[in-house]
Amino acid sequence: MKTKITLLLAFFFIGVNFGFAQQDEECMTKLSIFHEYTKAKNYDAAYEPWMDVRNKCPKFNNAIYVDGEKILDHKIDNSTGVEKVAFINDLLKLWEQKGEHFASKTPKGEYAAQASQLMYDNRELLNKSDGDLYAAFDAAYKLDKETFTNPKSLYTYFSLMVDLYDAGKKPAADLFNKYDDVVEKVEDEVKNFSEKLNGLIEKEDAGTALTSKEGKYKKYYESYLNAYDQISGSIDGKLGPRANCENLVPIYQRDFEANKGNAIWLQRAAGQMSQKECTDDPLFFKLVNAYHNISPSANSAYYLGLLKDKEGDSNGAIKFYEQAISLESDGFKKSKLYYRIASKLKAKGNYGKARGYYREALKLNPSNGRPYIAIAAMYAASANNCGDSNFDKRAVYWLAADEARKAARVDPTLSKAASQSVANYMAKAPQKSEIFSSGRAGQSISIGCWIGASVTVPNI
Repeated sequence: MKTKITLLLAFFFIGVNFGFAQQDEECMTKLSIFHEYTKAKNYDAAYEPWMDVRNKCPKFNNAIYVDGEKILDHKIDNSTGVEKVAFINDLLKLWEQKGEHFASKTPKGEYAAQASQLMYDNRELLNKSDGDLYAAFDAAYKLDKETFTNPKSLYTYFSLMVDLYDAGKKPAADLFNKYDDVVEKVEDEVKNFSEKLNGLIEKEDAGTALTSKEGKYKKYYESYLNAYDQISGSIDGKLGPRANCENLVPIYQRDFEANKGNAIWLQRAAGQMSQKECTDDPLFFKLVNAYHNISPSANSAYYLGLLKDKEGDSNGAIKFYEQAISLESDGFKKSKLYYRIASKLKAKGNYGKARGYYREALKLNPSNGRPYIAIAAMYAASANNCGDSNFDKRAVYWLAADEARKAARVDPTLSKAASQSVANYMAKAPQKSEIFSSGRAGQSISIGCWIGASVTVPNI
């Protein structure tokens, strides 16, 4: 009896394994078929064998989900009405299945944001309200903030909050908090990609050519920085006048007592008031001092510097600005502080000191071209004051153009603006006929005053 049972079990397992082997072989064959069709962009032909493998062997290979997304995207783009809705819902289901069977290849925040964006892009067809869509994006953000990085989805997320606020469905406090959330997230991503790009720029500056792989990574980092730069402007544009002093001050005044021990709230409130030029209001003084008392930081010291500037105490302001720099340990954030302080000094006409701060900002974040643009502008503004002759004065524009070219080289977000600046400065510099008549082609001109640099007259 025992022998019979053993034999039966043996035959059973052989049969099961044979069945699995047959299934694997069938799935392998059909996977090969749909993958070749997908590579050839013949998505309609790929659909049936792909569905067979997806249903029979959902764990067989990640290509089921990578190719499946392309196949369903094609179906969505080439269908209408009820059929299109079915394909949209199937793509949403496909991403859920990928998360179930290939979790390590399916970052939760990224795919939840992707699903939310798909629903948003087809909101009328799916009959989704702003409230439904915001809830989906908000859940994705809270589920896995680290991988919720898509620039378009970050903008959509915030845009929906503004729409709900305008419709009276979200209070102003929620709007401003969400603005801070999204802006901080964008800044984190800009920091991430800037630091990666900085290493490649430093390698190029050292005279070492990038490898083919590094060149591709450089373009990838630059494309993301471009995208984040665009949505940063769009986010501020969407917020618009809703965050003016008339709206901010009453809200922060109302909530101050409840939050005067909350460093994050105080930092955000002071930051918003600083950004929106509400620093003349006495509330800004209260916010900054409360923030500095409970959490002395680079930000709080910087805001105290702003207060000193408002009082006309430039020396006192510089002391707090320097304190802010000393308190900041993060290189990227320190670079931003140097830039902000330099811009304050530039606005006051203190060009020499401003240039020093701009250069410190560049040391810490060489892929940010804005300091170069600012230095170029200061040179151009000083052209009439630096030089003994008209020719020498206008030679300053060559220096300005050189700085603007550096911005175009290192910062993809400034390529167009920097190129326009270069053209403008070169038009103001001595032209070929003037260089020829001066007889100074190839000579070096020393530029005096605060600039203290030399420039070589171009050869013609």
